[in-house]
Amino acid sequence: MTDALAALSPLDGRYRPDVAELEAFFSEAALMRYRVRVEVEYLLFLTRARGIDFVQPLDAQATGRLRDLYRAFGPEEAQAIAAWDRRVNHDVKAVEYWLREKLDGFELGAWKEAVHFALTSEDVNNLAYALMVREARDLVLVKAIGEILTMLHDIALAEAATPMLARTHGQPATPTTFGKEIAVFVERLRRAQLGIAAVKLTGKLNGATGTFAAHQAALPGVDWLAFSRGFVRALDLEPLLLTTQIEPHDTLAELCDAVRRLNTVLIDLCQDVWRYISDGALVQQARPGEVGSSTMPHKVNPIDFENAEGNLGIANALLEHFARKLPVSRLQRDLTDSTVLRNLGVAFGHSLLAYRRVTKGLGKLAVDREHLLAELERHPEVLAEAVQTILRRAGVPEPYEALKKLTRGQALSLEGLNAFIDTLAVGEVVKAELRALSPAAYTGLAAALARSIVRDDLAAVARQRF
Repeated sequence: MTDALAALSPLDGRYRPDVAELEAFFSEAALMRYRVRVEVEYLLFLTRARGIDFVQPLDAQATGRLRDLYRAFGPEEAQAIAAWDRRVNHDVKAVEYWLREKLDGFELGAWKEAVHFALTSEDVNNLAYALMVREARDLVLVKAIGEILTMLHDIALAEAATPMLARTHGQPATPTTFGKEIAVFVERLRRAQLGIAAVKLTGKLNGATGTFAAHQAALPGVDWLAFSRGFVRALDLEPLLLTTQIEPHDTLAELCDAVRRLNTVLIDLCQDVWRYISDGALVQQARPGEVGSSTMPHKVNPIDFENAEGNLGIANALLEHFARKLPVSRLQRDLTDSTVLRNLGVAFGHSLLAYRRVTKGLGKLAVDREHLLAELERHPEVLAEAVQTILRRAGVPEPYEALKKLTRGQALSLEGLNAFIDTLAVGEVVKAELRALSPAAYTGLAAALARSIVRDDLAAVARQRF
């Protein structure tokens, strides 16, 4: 049995090819690497800080060798740290001991006592997790979302003027265009994507109970508040000075909520596309060799959108739990956040899997314009809104009531509508205006809206740093 077939989680088994990119951010080895990065950069920051003279500056060669410890971090390094963890039963202390060994090997033993100087484990952990999440967001998630947006842009533009019957409460309603309906999702996803990108993750470095007590006791002449701010900012994170032992996870919760909101928009998209496919408005490309049903040979099921919807639901359940749980910790801290944080990659993984499936599904679709037009032409009653609104303008009393009597719950043809128009006590100019109405042309500014929203969206996306 292969590893993939033996995996407990489908993310590590069946779906691994879709989410393998996240291994570099959320695996246990990746967490080790981020901890090493924080410890190394902290040591280097100490060597450059004013007023800290028990640790001397390092030359460029030594600095490069230390940074290579996380830049070239691989399976061998992860196994070595794991061996230390088994010995001491403390994952952060294992990183410290491993680093001390490396310093000896580099003949930098004089700097060993500066490793993890005055730190609590959470000083390392919170910064490691913030770096992990920020980089996974920026390098993987936002990119995958951008791929969906690009495909939806193209559809919205191509179908901006394609008329279709709208439905409110599932019933025939004022016509729209297919491009405008897709442009709605473009605008919603753009806003959600910007919300995800805008979250500035915070970090803290202030000791065992957030008081800088050990720092101040050892080196009272150092401005530790400035030191903390400077170090956290050097990692491109927003510094927090007032915390308990742990960083409160408020901005991480904010990011989880932002991703959850985008995922909710995508659930809405998946359900609408599923319905469009079911109604025949969208046609899926049949892939050679693919089976749609074990017994019905004709089936081409919307499996990508169904798979995406399911995975988005799993992701959102986790993200909602993270946002509720992580900002809450007993007094200075309890350990419940530790095991919860290790599942961040699971939520990101189910999200990424869903994004990949949406992209795959969109790539199989074609709009059946003839079907859309034929369905629209079968419902001339949707012109009742236009007729009664024009008659209001013309001063005809109670036109809504007259059109309601004519159309509500009844089949109506264009001929029947024109016969009604002939009975109206209005001038020929107004009657001609009413007769000129057609379901396919009654789309208002839908085409212009689709084109303008997509154009504005592209400009906004171009201004992002991603």
